[in-house]
Amino acid sequence: MSQRPSKEEYHPNLEQYIGLIGEERIVELIAAQTEETSAILASLTDEQGDYRYAPGKWSLKEAIGHITDAERVMSYRLLRIARGDKTPLPGFDQDIFAEHASFSAWSAAQLLEDYRAVRQATLTLLRGLAAEAWTRIGVCNGCDTSARALAYVIAGHERHHLNIIREKYLNG
Repeated sequence: MSQRPSKEEYHPNLEQYIGLIGEERIVELIAAQTEETSAILASLTDEQGDYRYAPGKWSLKEAIGHITDAERVMSYRLLRIARGDKTPLPGFDQDIFAEHASFSAWSAAQLLEDYRAVRQATLTLLRGLAAEAWTRIGVCNGCDTSARALAYVIAGHERHHLNIIREKYLNG
């Protein structure tokens, strides 16, 4: 599935992520991101992982854990919508997730293993979707949302955070 979602398929707040994705084929892009993020994690030292670029900001480990947790949530939403479930899905508080995840105690190897497992599950889900499933609409956080839009959110959210990681954590 390579066709971008229309603006009617998602809440305007999600444009910050969807807007980062061009005309790339979404499944291939998500697969390619796996290697890019894995390379960052494979070279991560404990010192880098614990780094915070400002007081009150997540550590690099927490940022990476957040990418993975957000993908879990978005993939779950995508699954429910793609399968035709019309049950409204609530939002989630990313800060509560980060606070209770204890990512600072994880090693880079654990973060990598978790990220790759979640990403593999996402790719398996996306590769198995029927054409009509991509455009099914459900309700997420009170707004109509398509399965396709959620795939773009997954890719755009990761791209957003990788941009921050490169700028603020690895070059800071």
